[in-house]
Amino acid sequence: MMSLVAVLLFLVLTVAGLPIAFAMGLSAGTVIWWFDLPLAVIAQRTVNALDSTPLLAVPMFIFAAAIFNAAGITAQLFDFVRMVVGRIHGGLGHVTVLTHLVFSGVSGAALADIGALGKVQIDMMREQGYDDEFAAGICMAAATLGPIFPPSIPLVIFAMAAEVSPVKVLIAAIIPSLIIAAFLMGQVVWTAKRRGLPRDTIVITRADFLRTFWMSLPALLAPVVLIGGMVIGWFGSTEAAAVTVAYSLLVGVLFYRRLTWAGLLAAARETVRSSASVMLIVGTAALFAWVLTIDQVPMKATELLLGLSKEPWVLLLLVNVLLLVLGMVMETLAAILIVAPIVTPALVAAGVDPVHLGVVVVLNLMIGLLTPPVGMSLYMVSNVAGMPVDRVVASAWPWIVTLGLSLLAVTYVPAASTWLPGLLMK
Repeated sequence: MMSLVAVLLFLVLTVAGLPIAFAMGLSAGTVIWWFDLPLAVIAQRTVNALDSTPLLAVPMFIFAAAIFNAAGITAQLFDFVRMVVGRIHGGLGHVTVLTHLVFSGVSGAALADIGALGKVQIDMMREQGYDDEFAAGICMAAATLGPIFPPSIPLVIFAMAAEVSPVKVLIAAIIPSLIIAAFLMGQVVWTAKRRGLPRDTIVITRADFLRTFWMSLPALLAPVVLIGGMVIGWFGSTEAAAVTVAYSLLVGVLFYRRLTWAGLLAAARETVRSSASVMLIVGTAALFAWVLTIDQVPMKATELLLGLSKEPWVLLLLVNVLLLVLGMVMETLAAILIVAPIVTPALVAAGVDPVHLGVVVVLNLMIGLLTPPVGMSLYMVSNVAGMPVDRVVASAWPWIVTLGLSLLAVTYVPAASTWLPGLLMK
């Protein structure tokens, strides 16, 4: 009864336009008060949710990405990838995918990728004759790589909620990220042939290539340092975030020599602003999840799912459908924190590896970033591209289909997620 009241109140508040975090907190707090539960639980559960070592990685990954932007590293990276693949038909589409893939090794967030790279990519495609719909669509679709390829803020949150190893989940996402990138680049090739997309106009000389490669080398090495350190065992996910911050500071100050005090302050402000919203969602979602837990919703959900089927592929299909719908109406981190503790026990009982499940859950919700009405990538790209939201929504659908195909591949080839952590972390 309590969980039903909490969910209904949450839906009412969300439809009324209240931010997701406030809707969860108010609905959970109202239920606690109405059913005469101890009010001290509100402060206790919220604070305890934030008292988490893995959660420390979130603000540090955000800070590292902000420092890279302040030091101008993203521009160097974009120029280098242009030189490598830009001269083929539809080359700027491939450049967009590969740049997001590499930059995601620092940012860990889709909206951070769009904010750092989106305007540059879309403006350049416009200059070279690409239509706005293609430019906006590939930018949104490629940004889904940010929260999947390590470091990934949503994967860290899932690991915390599902009580699995953050390092294993992060490493598990490497091959699925490459699969998604391959699907996106395949669509670029198909679109380039069908529409006759142009080649990049960049002029390449040997000297320019070597100079650009040297300047982009620190950005290319960032994922290697991060992933290599976790695999070797030098540090865990939280320590990896701290190392990434130290690396970005050293590169910005000593190598590029462009990181100023003003830039560092701006990066710090952006980190505080972004981290505050994440932590507010984590705290209120933990309180909302506690209300569901004391009403035995996870246990009932496990019984229900296993009653429908004990076949892993059927349960994964049901979870995919559920998450695709939730992704349309709920913020990513809130959805993870509420859904992960509910569905994980049932799927693990059916034989699904929780590490594999983490990748599937996050990819599902990343597709939700491209779907109305709550898809934040739609509004972010609308802002950076100066396009009406309805045109951005229309441009997203072909890429949603491609991401859906990559989701099927990742879901039903579990070895894509489990092979690498099994190999490297025996």
